[in-house]
Amino acid sequence: MTDALDLDDLLKRVDPDRWLSSRFIGDTQARADVAAIYAFDHELGRAPKVASNPLMGEIRLAWWREVLDEVYEARPVRQHPTAKALATAITRRNLPREPLEAMIDARLRELDSKPMTLAEALRWALDTGGSAALVAAQILDSKSNPEAARSGGQAWAIGRLMATAGLEGEGAQSALVRAQSMSRGLSSDAFPAIVHAALSRPRAKGRTPGDLGIRVRLLWAVLTGVI
Repeated sequence: MTDALDLDDLLKRVDPDRWLSSRFIGDTQARADVAAIYAFDHELGRAPKVASNPLMGEIRLAWWREVLDEVYEARPVRQHPTAKALATAITRRNLPREPLEAMIDARLRELDSKPMTLAEALRWALDTGGSAALVAAQILDSKSNPEAARSGGQAWAIGRLMATAGLEGEGAQSALVRAQSMSRGLSSDAFPAIVHAALSRPRAKGRTPGDLGIRVRLLWAVLTGVI
């Protein structure tokens, strides 16, 4: 099995929302490059969860920052399937470093034991789901609207926070609606980068659609261009 297929199987298990959204990417090479971004995000998300203490979490995240150093300095990249796939995607698509760095920095903030304020949670959502969506959209359409992509990815992350991390209140609801509204105008080619955000509102309200319901919501979002 190739590394690309390994990553695809990984995402199907650990990130089913974005794995399903990637099914709407017809070009297999582009789908593999987008999968590399999502796998990178998954690895970053694991760091604060599996580390025995904040220092170990910082070391894990520093490891991934060193991967970016290797890629952007055109040095050999360490032997890790996600690192290799990420390097291929960055090089092939000439991807910017800044949003990938933002994804790392956001996970560093998770190592702080203090609960996030609403403003901090919204920033976290923008730098994690938003940054991943921005990069994915650039892979799919180099001329895509970056702010629309970031907003769509942020909406997805806000919905997940409301479903699993206790984020609640009118401020969070308003932020979700605003992010979804700001995501409009993304090209049809780039839209698979944010289509998973169509699941944000039901999850924010504590509803978990069944598999068929999820697929119908995503298909409808693709057909209408609205999340």
